[in-house]
Amino acid sequence: METTAAEVVDVAAKKKDKKKRRWHNPFRLYIIDLYILKKFLGTFFLSTMLFLAVIAMFDITEKLDAFLTAPLSETIFDYFFSFIPYFANQLIPLFVFIAVIFFTSKMAANSEIIAILSSGISFSRLLRPYMIGAAIIAAMTFALSNYIIPPTNIKRIAYTNKYVKNKKVESNANVQLQVSPGVVAFIGRFEDRNKTGYRFSLDKFDGKELKSRTTAMTARYDTTRTYHWILMDYMTRDFDGMKETIKKGAKLDTIIPFEPRDFMISVNDQETLTTPQLTEYIEKQKMRGVANIKAFEIEKEKRIASTAAAFILTLIGMSLSSRKVKGGMGVNIGIGLGLSFSYILFSTVTSTFAISGLTTPFIAMEIPNLVYLAIGIYLYYRASKY
Repeated sequence: METTAAEVVDVAAKKKDKKKRRWHNPFRLYIIDLYILKKFLGTFFLSTMLFLAVIAMFDITEKLDAFLTAPLSETIFDYFFSFIPYFANQLIPLFVFIAVIFFTSKMAANSEIIAILSSGISFSRLLRPYMIGAAIIAAMTFALSNYIIPPTNIKRIAYTNKYVKNKKVESNANVQLQVSPGVVAFIGRFEDRNKTGYRFSLDKFDGKELKSRTTAMTARYDTTRTYHWILMDYMTRDFDGMKETIKKGAKLDTIIPFEPRDFMISVNDQETLTTPQLTEYIEKQKMRGVANIKAFEIEKEKRIASTAAAFILTLIGMSLSSRKVKGGMGVNIGIGLGLSFSYILFSTVTSTFAISGLTTPFIAMEIPNLVYLAIGIYLYYRASKY
């Protein structure tokens, strides 16, 4: 039996169509993807603004005396311009969870989820626009927490120290740190108001052998130049075996590679550094033997962990609310609020593990992610089987 030209063309068209489907672009967004993505991000930003408005009102009530004392321009530009993005970033896991629970529960209640799955779309395919939305929020969280918010925190913290409650460390005693390999500095007492240290000494070692010691009655840090110290009533003793050389003077301008912020560590100082600055600071402090840098290490790991939280909580929220439940949307929202608050509380609790030395900061901040990822995977497979 001969094949007609029309049949040949039809076979060729089917082959071409099959090849086209084989090379289908997995990154293409369809109408259903854009529909879910629009609902996700719209609900997320709306819930964020509503919650921040409530939080701002409570904060105004709590700090009303300070706000009435401070100039209005400082309150708006120095405090609230930093406070709002700072708290938004802190509570992004909560906002993500609420957004996913709310709009997905509404879609399930309107039988939209059932209609989507009945059309042949798999549960895993339905998850794709949720993960795209989570990726957008995660990227925003990463940029905010690592680069954008820390510089603005400087003015916010300075504002609260000035008008609300001063948490800045004004003095420190018995400071000892390694300023460079083989060089150890000691300050009996340091006053931050005049950047002056008293009973200063600087020891230089070659292995375990002391090669030089410089002492001074006072050492003042010159803030106009990096690592510049002015020693008053100083004496330098150089050792060469049994031989000792002594040099004295009233004043000595010298470069010593450390500065007051290396040992004058106040509450929330870690929040003022971008992640590259934080990494550099941690490495430098470890080299110098400074002990109280756990808060800085925890802050760094928390910024990384919070980025992954968007994906994990989106997975849990979608798996929880994609099916109709008795009691309607309120049950899902209640469960969502409980889980999101427990995630934030769990992250706070595990940070104390690192402070007490039970775990490293990395493990402490990743424990909540691992626990909730396991919950999310379980809920996802359970939801996909319905």
